[in-house]
Amino acid sequence: MQKILICLTLCAALSACAYKPDIQQGNMVTQDKLAQLKIGMDKRQILFVMGSPMLTDPFHQSRWDYYYSLTPGREDTVRHGATLYFDGERLSRIETHGAVPPAEYPEKTAQ
Repeated sequence: MQKILICLTLCAALSACAYKPDIQQGNMVTQDKLAQLKIGMDKRQILFVMGSPMLTDPFHQSRWDYYYSLTPGREDTVRHGATLYFDGERLSRIETHGAVPPAEYPEKTAQ
């Protein structure tokens, strides 16, 4: 009986080590969302499309940073994002970082 209990405990411990959950961080940035942005849009419109920026710097209020990372299980981390620049309250420039996926599920499209 004791050997069976030890075996079951060992099996449970080993199976727990095999699973690693997907870890998502940041704002989902996709080509679909970026395509909705137009130079000249105001910050309120940008918030509606993109959501709140992940990073806002009080010393550089004319810049909003949107970053996203996904670590699917034991695979390599996928990172991408966009930096939006404003002239006053209006969007003036967009920079992208990494391979921005076309759809909402980057683990299937960006690698």
